[in-house]
Amino acid sequence: MTLHDTTPPRPVIRQLDEAAINRIAAGEVVERPASAVKELVENALDAGARRIEVTVAAGGKRLIRVADDGCGMTPEELPLALARHATSKIDGSDLLAIHSFGFRGEALASLGAVGRLVLTSRAAGHEAAAIRVEGGRLGPVTPAALGRGTVVELRDLFHATPARLKFMRTDRAEGQALAEVLRRLAMAEPHVAFILRDATDGRDREILRLDAENGDPVEALGNRLAAIMGQEFRDNALPVDGERDGLHLTGFAALPTYSRGAGVSQHVFVNGRPVLDRQLTGALRAAYMDFLSRDRFPAAALFVECEPHLVDVNVHPAKSEVRFRDPQAVRGLIVSTLRAVLSGAGHRASTTVAAGTLEAMRPGPAAAKPPAGDAGGLIDEEDRPGRAAPPPRIYQMERPTARAMQVARLGQAPGMAESSFGFETAPPAMPGRFAGTEAPSARVEPEAETGAEALPLGAARAQLHGNWIVAQTETGMVLVDQHAAHERLVYERLKRQMAESGVAAQALLVPEIVELGAGAERLLEAAEDLAGLGLVIESFGPGTVAVRETPALLGRIDAAALLRDILDELEDLDASTALPARLDAILSRVACHGSVRSGRRMRAEEMNALLREMEATPGSGQCNHGRPTYVELKLADIERLFGRR
Repeated sequence: MTLHDTTPPRPVIRQLDEAAINRIAAGEVVERPASAVKELVENALDAGARRIEVTVAAGGKRLIRVADDGCGMTPEELPLALARHATSKIDGSDLLAIHSFGFRGEALASLGAVGRLVLTSRAAGHEAAAIRVEGGRLGPVTPAALGRGTVVELRDLFHATPARLKFMRTDRAEGQALAEVLRRLAMAEPHVAFILRDATDGRDREILRLDAENGDPVEALGNRLAAIMGQEFRDNALPVDGERDGLHLTGFAALPTYSRGAGVSQHVFVNGRPVLDRQLTGALRAAYMDFLSRDRFPAAALFVECEPHLVDVNVHPAKSEVRFRDPQAVRGLIVSTLRAVLSGAGHRASTTVAAGTLEAMRPGPAAAKPPAGDAGGLIDEEDRPGRAAPPPRIYQMERPTARAMQVARLGQAPGMAESSFGFETAPPAMPGRFAGTEAPSARVEPEAETGAEALPLGAARAQLHGNWIVAQTETGMVLVDQHAAHERLVYERLKRQMAESGVAAQALLVPEIVELGAGAERLLEAAEDLAGLGLVIESFGPGTVAVRETPALLGRIDAAALLRDILDELEDLDASTALPARLDAILSRVACHGSVRSGRRMRAEEMNALLREMEATPGSGQCNHGRPTYVELKLADIERLFGRR
């Protein structure tokens, strides 16, 4: 080599040793303690376990123990179970015929390569045995004591690759992540019992207990979701059941008024496997597009079942992503089924609306304390163990008045006469009114038609401040926001008209030429669908399209920006909602301006007509922005507010 030669040395190809290969492969499968728990629990489910107990210490970094009552393994099978690519799930002849969680035979080998693992198992008719592996080195098979099933104990995760420990989060964060993994798997298997314990510092705390559910699959799933996502979700969720082209969709989807500020309550499963798939969550968002604003997220647990040949689960090392043979069919099934379910809910709103209203109206201190078990983890001083409960609040109506004490002394107060019902009645009020006692903002209507109170939204009784309709039902009262309710009704009417007559297109005098590069071909593939929405495009040379017509409803638009938005969604989700969303936004704006304005006084027949139309219109329980259009209060709740219960 000369002095001025700067050519780098030629790299030499070498064969990595078995230990390095195992550690590299383990890095793909076992990312963190939650990944290890996922693999081990899935193995237990594949073994037919009906009870799975997970014990962890230090967020799973120090200890992960998974015990199940599954079919177990024989002593001869234990060394093979720890070999890479050894599995009982498939025979290798058809990599798409996968009916189990695991199938690659990598989990146990990967865990044994990066930690200290002890595998103990017993199959029916065989003796229990155990095998130890540390850093990829297998020990001998030894006799063990075990009733049935399998126990996998993993200690000191990543001790063979200590650099990975620097990327771990705190014990609390890792513990929360693995608990979430266990909850998601428990959703898919409601007939299996799950227990999570924390053994940090010698303690034995039970973090999670989910007993096996009984009953039919729908009932069992509903009860399991209530235990995991909360009873409020179950009370406000609608059962989902749809089928198309060999695809079956089941689960529960919450009402639009039971929405969230993030997508943490969205759970999607494919053939029982929890997945994080943008196409599926995008379809879920699209189904709620008409009901929620962009900053709100629906809550749902959806299960897609199909033949294994219709979906490829072997596209991600952690099997958290899937690829469908026909993704548009899956998206269409989710969107159409959920929209039908939400429409079938009619005017129904979530119970949390009434609960929030009652909480706001409840008498008490200005700063309400968080309920016990609140996510903030705060406990009010009055709720701490060992403290006496506060005395019950004494309402003013329960205090003896001067008049009552006078009645007790004299037998009857002056100026009072006994009524025929045994109650005391006050003397008639003086005719006329004192100045300033009028209530111009409240207008009481006469009795409505007979039987209206038996209807879901009852009979209108008054209008307050020109915007709030007070209706009486057989079991309570309903308070309606007349502008928000009518806005939704007008919006649904406009959508029906557009669906019946189509979207009117407006031809451009001079076609707009838009350069899109390689994406032009992808956009032209969707030209027929876009034409149905009033947007007509055609090819105008390589990488360029010409916009001939645009939806008349949108007026003048930036066609280039719209096409790029549509193209981005097509490339990301293989479908686009950009143009329908803009059309819906225009209809929503028109509905807002064309609806009953706040401050307008309505006659009794108008208010009752509004209530009847709300009852007949799907989605009328929330306005176009996802806010509730009415609040229903039961008599028991109202009486509780006033201390009568």
